[in-house]
This record gives sequence, C-alpha cells and structure tokens, in this order.
Amino acid sequence: MLWRLLLISQVALAHDAPADVTVHLQMRGADVLVRIPLAAVRDVEFPQTAGGYLDTVKVEPKLPALAKLWAAEKVAMPGVGPPRVEAVNLAIEADRSFASFEEALRHVRAPLPASGENVFWKQAWFDIHLVFPAAGESIHPNFVDLGEKVTTVLHTPARTFLLEGDPGVVDLNPSWWRAAARFAAMGFEHILSGADHLLFLLCLVIANRRLRDLVWIVSAFTLAHSITLLASALGWTPAGLWFPPLVELAIAVSIVYMAAANVLDAAPHGAGLAFGFGLVHGFGFSFALRESLQFAGDHLPAALLAFNIGVELGQLAALGIAVPLLRWACRAFDARLLAVVLSAFVAHTGWHWTLERWDTFRKFQVTMDAATAALLLKWAVAGMAAWGLLWLARRRMAK
Repeated sequence: MLWRLLLISQVALAHDAPADVTVHLQMRGADVLVRIPLAAVRDVEFPQTAGGYLDTVKVEPKLPALAKLWAAEKVAMPGVGPPRVEAVNLAIEADRSFASFEEALRHVRAPLPASGENVFWKQAWFDIHLVFPAAGESIHPNFVDLGEKVTTVLHTPARTFLLEGDPGVVDLNPSWWRAAARFAAMGFEHILSGADHLLFLLCLVIANRRLRDLVWIVSAFTLAHSITLLASALGWTPAGLWFPPLVELAIAVSIVYMAAANVLDAAPHGAGLAFGFGLVHGFGFSFALRESLQFAGDHLPAALLAFNIGVELGQLAALGIAVPLLRWACRAFDARLLAVVLSAFVAHTGWHWTLERWDTFRKFQVTMDAATAALLLKWAVAGMAAWGLLWLARRRMAK
C-alpha cells in the first residue's frame, strides 16, 4: 500500500520487538478501544525534543497511519468489514484511563499531550479508537507481531478475557452448542496430545487385553477423572501454587507404577486402581481446561460436559488404534516378551518425567492451612466411598 511505503521510506528500523507485550482492548458494540505499548510500534523513528522526550507535534501526523498498521489490521470481526481509525492518542505509562470503556473513550478523544509534558516513547501507551461497520458476535485480536510474548486483555460488558498469542476467533457471547462444540474439540485434542495420559492408557491395554475387562476398567478411569475434572473446574481444589506440580508428579508416578506392575507381571490392574489414578489424572485435565473456561460464556455446565465427552472420544480413538495393534503384535510375537518391552519403555519414560517433575515440585513450599487440610480430607473420604461403590457394583455384575 502506498501509505505504508511512504511511511517506511521515511524511517529506519528503530528497535527490536519487545520481549513481553500486553495489549488492552475495551469493547462496546462496534467500538473497540485499543491500547498498545508505543515501544512495540516499530519501523518508525520517533522524533524527540532536545531533552530526549517525545516531540508530540512532529509525531502527530504519523499516528493515524501507525494506528492502521499496528491496530486496525490486527483486529477483525468475522462477518463484519474492516474498522476505521476514529481517533488516536498517547498516554504515559502510569495512565489508568483504560480501567473502563468510558474513561478510555474520553482519553482517546482528548488532545495529544504537549511536547513539554515529558512523554518518553519507551514508556508510553498508544491508544486507538476503532469503529467497525457493525457490532459483531465474535472478534479475532491477533497482535502476535508486537512482541516475542503477547498477552491481550479483552474487556467486554459481560466478561473479561485473558488471551495469549493468537487466540483465534473469540465468541463474545457463545450459544450453548457453540461453547459445547469448542470444548468437545478441545478435550479431544488434549487427550491425543497428552503423552502422559496416553501412556497410562497403554499400560491398561497391555495388562487387560480382554475387551470386557478393559471396558470396565477404562470406565472406572473415566468416571474418576470426570469427578475431579468437574470439581477442579468449580474451584474445589487446594489454591496453593504447589498443588499443580504435585498432581503432575503424581501422574508420572502412576505411569511408572502401572508400567512396573506390567513388567513384574503383578496382578492385573483392576477397576479400583484405575479409579484411584483416574482421580489424579482428572486434576491434570482440569489444569489444561482452567484458562479456557473463559470461552464458555454463560454455559459452564455444557462446556465441562462437552470437554469431558471430547476427552472420552479421544480416549476411545486411542484405544481403537492401540487394542487391535497390540492384539496383532501378541499373535506375531511372544505376548509376554512384548508386554515387558513395551512396559519397560513406558517405565523408562515415566521415570524421567518423575525426576523432572520432582525437581519442579520441590521448589515450591507446601503450606497446609486448616481449609486445605479439610478439603483434602473430604476428597480422601469421597474417593474411598466412590471406590467402595465401584467395588460393590463390580461384585454384583460378576455374579
């Protein structure tokens, strides 16, 4: 575009992309207010006064073109045309006008600071008022070019989103079925990309190749991680920073235990054991889900159920591949030797994960206040009660 060529032809590359950039967006209908660090605006040499501060008189003519390049072209509303730049402004680093849409709008419409107000370009905000042709139901903010790590804080009348990198299209107020579809896909992708969960399932398949036994054991594992997934999403977990590393460590230990039991030809893994470890793995699923719950809108139950369904579909897909392959391999090779080799490989991998996660966990100080102790005690009692019911149900079905 001609305006871009003219802009870049006047300047040299002044600085590299910042390491960490935070972008703030305030939305009301078709109006979007954008605040980006001025230091993230590159391909321009900012004019300075004799004292080294920003010469706002000389920089003012450049701001609309910069706003189009670094803001208007980074935000889209699917199904709506591109926005126009309505107004621009600058603010010092300590400015708090973006705390609300009304304050931010008043600021961006105000005159630029005078050159004598000592605005340093590396510590200034660049504020832009964008106006779309119409209000959209979704938005796609993509500011990844502004820095090495970019976080976008999106404020809407209903909620606030915290977005990392390029978040894709964000539904501002999704219907229940759109939220469910998103979370089902998320659960499916998570289980298939989670190597630790897949290796745990492989240990179950190695020890239980009979379909009837496998279905029962996997169902117990499913029930358990569904319980902890739901409880964790609702906040019924310890709040300490040490808890997620502890869960990740416990998941690695569960893999080592299951694989070692297969190598030693211990008693087959029963539904009770799968249920117990399933409770632990459910917490692991919830950590992956926690930051994504903001996309559920007003449909948290539907999103949680859909995520769990996605996990189960991914689990079934993995089992649908692993079980036939393992049965074929057991016919082609010695079944016991094959079980030992595969389990040894899984144990070796799980042991390395255990050491790495232990190294991470021991860096945290475990604090146990009365509320946390009571919560863990409730989980222990609930887990034992659920295991007892599962054992009784298995006994009745066996008769």
